[in-house]
Amino acid sequence: MVRAWRYGLPLVIFLIVGIFLAIGLKLDPREVPSPLVGKPAPAFKLPRLLDAAAHTSVSDMHGKVWLLNIWASWCVSCRAEHPLLNEIAATGMIEIVGLNYKDSPQDARAWLQQWGNPYVSVPVDASGRVGIDWGVYGVPETFVIDALQESILPLLEDLADG
Repeated sequence: MVRAWRYGLPLVIFLIVGIFLAIGLKLDPREVPSPLVGKPAPAFKLPRLLDAAAHTSVSDMHGKVWLLNIWASWCVSCRAEHPLLNEIAATGMIEIVGLNYKDSPQDARAWLQQWGNPYVSVPVDASGRVGIDWGVYGVPETFVIDALQESILPLLEDLADG
């Protein structure tokens, strides 16, 4: 009986760990559900990167459909997605606010000058507190705000049909 437990228990533990590993491998780590879906956008009022005397707040965008892109000059993935943001901004179909996250202002300004500025406004979240309110897991993150069903979904349906 002791031998059965001696060899059987490690086998059972190995099988349980294997099952959890198999389940984990099927999950997509990029699909983290946002707790903000269907809720009002968290408020903020932050100084702007390109004009520190001016501020940007969520209320500035009230009634509009817009994107909030959270980025930083030190973020390698931000560089990869930035050309797409430039393309979206060039269409004029939607405004993009670029929340600069935990970055130095000098580096952020240089980054925008080098890669282009698709943003209508660039508020600065130097401390990262606004990012916490938005549930930021890391940069880049992009949120679609306001009128999703009325504005964005019909565009996606048109793309799927055509």
